[in-house]
Amino acid sequence: MFERFRKIIVSWWADSNIQTRLMVAATLVVSLLMSSLTFWAVNSIQQDARLQDNRFGRDLGLLLSSNVAPLVADHNYGDLAKLSREFYSRTSSIRYMIYADEEGSIYYGIPYSETQVNSSLTLRRLMQLPENFMPTAGSVMVREHSTPDGEVTDVFVPLLQDEQYLGVLAIGINPNPTAVTSSHLTRDVTIAVFITIWVMVILGAVFNALIITNPIKELVVGVKTIASGNFKKRVDLPFGGELGELIFSFNDMAERLERYQEQNIEELTAQKAKLETLVSTIADGAVLLDTDLAVILANPTARRLFNWDSEVVSKNVLNHLPEPVQIELTRPLYQSAAGQEGSEFRITLTGPTPRTVRILLTTVLDQQREKVKGIAMTVQDITREVELNEAKSQFISNISHELRTPLFNIKSFIETLHDYGDDLSAEDRQEFLDTANRETDRLTRLVNDVLDLSRLESGKQYRFEAVDLLQPVEQTLRTYQLTARDQGIELSHDIQANLSPIWGNYDLLLQVLTNLIGNALKFTLKGGKVMIRAYPLAEHTNQVRVEVADTGIGIEPDDQAAIFDRFYRVENRVHTLEGTGLGLSIVRNILDKHHASVNLISESGVGTTFWFDLNVYRDDLAKRAADEADSLEMPAQA
Repeated sequence: MFERFRKIIVSWWADSNIQTRLMVAATLVVSLLMSSLTFWAVNSIQQDARLQDNRFGRDLGLLLSSNVAPLVADHNYGDLAKLSREFYSRTSSIRYMIYADEEGSIYYGIPYSETQVNSSLTLRRLMQLPENFMPTAGSVMVREHSTPDGEVTDVFVPLLQDEQYLGVLAIGINPNPTAVTSSHLTRDVTIAVFITIWVMVILGAVFNALIITNPIKELVVGVKTIASGNFKKRVDLPFGGELGELIFSFNDMAERLERYQEQNIEELTAQKAKLETLVSTIADGAVLLDTDLAVILANPTARRLFNWDSEVVSKNVLNHLPEPVQIELTRPLYQSAAGQEGSEFRITLTGPTPRTVRILLTTVLDQQREKVKGIAMTVQDITREVELNEAKSQFISNISHELRTPLFNIKSFIETLHDYGDDLSAEDRQEFLDTANRETDRLTRLVNDVLDLSRLESGKQYRFEAVDLLQPVEQTLRTYQLTARDQGIELSHDIQANLSPIWGNYDLLLQVLTNLIGNALKFTLKGGKVMIRAYPLAEHTNQVRVEVADTGIGIEPDDQAAIFDRFYRVENRVHTLEGTGLGLSIVRNILDKHHASVNLISESGVGTTFWFDLNVYRDDLAKRAADEADSLEMPAQA
C-alpha cells in the first residue's frame, strides 16, 4: 500500500510543472515551520509548568518541615497527624504525604494510613530515597516521575531539629491542571494549523486552476500570437478586477502594436526610398550582390564606371563586369560569398578615357553575424588621386634634382679649394668662391620658393585689406634699382594719379611684383627697359590693371603654354643657370587668392608683358571675405 502511494506521488511530481513544485515545496516549508513553532511553544509551556511545580513543591516542603520537625523531635505524633491531615485537606495539589525516620522506615502516610499514629507505626515499609539526597539544612530534593494516575512531582525534605537529623518528609504534588490543559490545547491547535495550511493551499490551487489558470493560458496564447507578428489577436473573457484590467491592457497593447506596425511600415517604406536616393546620389559606386553573385542594387555611379547601359539587376555580376575587373575579382567574389572577409583591389580600366578604380568587397552578415547574406561592392574612381600621387612623385623628383645640382657644384668647388687651394691662383680661388656663393644663393632661392609655394597651396588664410598699389611698386623698384643700374637697364613705373586702393594682401602683392620684375631683369639685355604700369579699366571701373613690361628676349610660343608649370624654366633654352622654375607658379597661386589670373603677351626679340586685374577695395567685398574666412575657421575650431 505504501509503495503504491509512493509511486503515485513520484509520478505526480514528475508530471508537475515548476510552479506546482514550488507551491508544494513552499507549503511544506511553511507547514513544517508552523508545526515547529507550535511544538516549541508547547515545550516552553510544559517547561514553565514544571518549573512552577518544582518551585511550589520546594516551598511547600520547606514550610511543612519547619512546622512538623519540633513535633517529630518531641514524638508528638498525634499533633503531627492532626497537622498533616489539615495541611493535606487544605492543599488540593498534594497527592500524598509520607514520613520516615532516620533509617527510612515509614511511620505515617496520607492517604495511605488514616489510623492513629501508633497504629501507623506498625507499617514496616522503607522509603527508597534518591542517591543524591543530602540530609542537610535547606536541602530539598525534587524529582518527577510517571504513575498509573499520571505524572507526579516528588519532594524530599529532611527533618532537622537543632541540626539533628530526625528523618525525611516526602510530599507528592499533582502537576498544574491549567498547564496540562494548555499543552493539550496547543497540540490540538498545532495539528489543526498544519491541516488548515494544506487544505487552504489545495483549495487555492483548485481555485487557481478553475478561475485564473485558464484565462492566463488564453493570455499566453495571445502573447505568443503577437510575438509571431499577428497583432490582430484579442482576448475576450468576462472577468473583472485585476484579471479584467490585465485582459483590457493586453487588448490595448495589441491595438497599439497594430497601429505602430502600420506606422512602421510607412516609415520603413520612406526610409527605403531615402536610402535608395542616398545610394543613387553618392559619389562612389555601390553594387549589392546576393550569395549567388546576382546583382540586387547598382547605383548610377557604378553603372557609369562599369559602362552598364542595360539592366543588370538579378543577373550574375561576373557576366557584366569589364574584363580586367572580371579577371581580378572572380575568385575573391566566390570567397566572399563563402564567408571570407572582404578585401581591396586597385584596377585600371582601359578605354577612350583610362581610369583607375579602387574596389572594396565587404561581406554582409545577418544580425547574429553567423550567416552570409550578401556582398557589398564599393567602387571608387581614384584616377585623380593617382594623378596627384604621380604629380607629387614628379615634384619630389624635381626638387631632388634641383637641390642636387647646386649642392654638387658647391661641394665640388669647395673640395677643389680644399685639395688644391695652394696650387691655384688668387683669381681662380676667387672665381671658385664666387661660384660657390652663387650656387648657395640659388639653393636659398629654391628653398624659399618651395616654402612659399607650399604655404600658398596649404590653404592658409591671409588677411586682405585696402592696399595703396603705389607702395609695393615703389618698394619693388627700390629693391631692384641697383641691380638694374649695374645691368644698364632702365627701371621705371607709371602709376595713374589718385588710383583707388585695391583689395589684397600687401606682402603677397609685393612678392608678385618682385618675381615679375626679377624675371624681366634676368631676360632683358643691356640698354633695355622694364616698366610697371597700373591704371583703372575703363570697361570695369571696379578693377585696376597692373602690367610688368620689358624689352627682353621674349618667350617662344611653345614655352608660353608651360611657363607657369613648376620647375619649368625658359633659361633652359637660353643656357643660363639662374632661376628655380617656381617663380611664375608662385605668382599664379597668389593671384588665384586675389580672384585674379595672370596673362602674358610676348614676342621673341621684342619683349614680354605680364598683366593681371585686381579688384578695387569695397566695404561689401571686405565683409564677404571676412564671412568666408569665418566659415573656413569654424570647422577647424569645432
